[in-house]
Amino acid sequence: MTEQNYAGIHDDINGGLTHLGRIVRDAWVFGILPETETCAGWSTSQMQTLYEKVHEAWEPYAHLPSRLPDELRERHTAIYEEAIKYAKSNGWSAELGDDD
Repeated sequence: MTEQNYAGIHDDINGGLTHLGRIVRDAWVFGILPETETCAGWSTSQMQTLYEKVHEAWEPYAHLPSRLPDELRERHTAIYEEAIKYAKSNGWSAELGDDD
């Protein structure tokens, strides 16, 4: 069985509004990765390691953006507003379907 690599946030489905895309964006928020890093071609183990770092960074804030300090909350808001704008311009809809 061959390992599947992450397509990268810009080539991810739904404009990158996926579980893996959120990990990458949260890594940007916390400064774990520079915003130029899309994680394209990253292995499952690399993404798992990134997930663990992001999870640890969220822990002091109970994984809630509202608990972030002002600077991080503003960064989170800006990154996610841009992501939603991009995803919508590429056909993504926040509406749940019958299978969701």
